[in-house]
Amino acid sequence: MRIKGIICLAVGAAAAFAADTVTRGGDVAPGPNPEWNMAAGTRELRWDNGTRKYLVCWYTGKDSWAGNDFSEEPTGKSTTIIEIRVFSSNTWPNERWDGFRVGIFEFEAQKPGKMLWPTGGTGYFFKPSGVNGEVWVDVPVNWVTSRTDFVAAMEQVYDQPRCDPFAVDSNRNFLKHSWMYYAGRWTLLQTMSDPYFNLMLRVVVGDRPYWPAVEPVSLGRVKALYR
Repeated sequence: MRIKGIICLAVGAAAAFAADTVTRGGDVAPGPNPEWNMAAGTRELRWDNGTRKYLVCWYTGKDSWAGNDFSEEPTGKSTTIIEIRVFSSNTWPNERWDGFRVGIFEFEAQKPGKMLWPTGGTGYFFKPSGVNGEVWVDVPVNWVTSRTDFVAAMEQVYDQPRCDPFAVDSNRNFLKHSWMYYAGRWTLLQTMSDPYFNLMLRVVVGDRPYWPAVEPVSLGRVKALYR
């Protein structure tokens, strides 16, 4: 056990990737973010059940991604990915926000592929502010795609314990839509949260370009930065 109160025991060679994570447990059922504004014509895509089972961190955050694949019914229209919603916390492991990256990846042949957004291929860095505790963090995307299948993911960026965690829900049934990019390849998510592997990461989409008006008073809620 490397850190008191954190699960750090790997079982067998199959848990090699999982051994590189630490978790913090305890069921938490968060309420909806009061600032969510689901405009007409938008919808939320999700696989989690809304109850957090574990917060999870990689020991090494760079190039360590966790994401969900999503599939939209073909409509003949382009889809706007409006936001990526990540359940995270600034109360563990280091009681502050450090920031993380998000990205959209292709999903072909039932496996994640190359990064589609941002087009630079390094992810979009986002550091929350104005929100505290274990919360859903809304990361603006506003990217239009003609693809119906894609993966939305977050990169931890920084090493544990100076990082922002991701979370898995309390559903013991792994739905096999959660993935990780680790050690240079994509595989289904494996962490020390066994048997809880459904990632709490969602996306909000719409059928047309969506550029919400931003009032000055709302700018203090979150800050988006590139690094």
